[in-house]
Amino acid sequence: MTHDIVIKRIYQPIEAEDGARVLVDRLWPRGKPRETLALTDWYRDASPSPTLRRQYHQREISHFVFAFRYRGELRDHPEHLVPLMRHARVRRLTLLTAARNIEASHLPVLHEALLKALRDEDAADLEPASPPCYAHLPPDPSRDEG
Repeated sequence: MTHDIVIKRIYQPIEAEDGARVLVDRLWPRGKPRETLALTDWYRDASPSPTLRRQYHQREISHFVFAFRYRGELRDHPEHLVPLMRHARVRRLTLLTAARNIEASHLPVLHEALLKALRDEDAADLEPASPPCYAHLPPDPSRDEG
């Protein structure tokens, strides 16, 4: 199954096809009253930890290191993806941030992690819940140990 997840800046125009609009930032965007954003949710748990965010914004770590550590945070707390996955299963999910440069923000990493988690969950649903039961079949005479 394909899932429709897009990323946008919170300052971009609201569109009817945005679906569930979820702000995934720890900090509220400057100068934006909540009622003007048409948010479905403000979900901070899936955003980078305050320490990681600070290190990246103060240029103590590169984008590569930031992305690597953020993936680790998401891997260590898969439950943080669940609310976003629920939105993505129902309709389009638009992940929002106040970051100026979306490609250098956490959203591409989060987008990738969400798609992987959804694919993994879909694949797990295809696996049988338990091994098949053969009790209903007649006994095989060639396996008679008598």
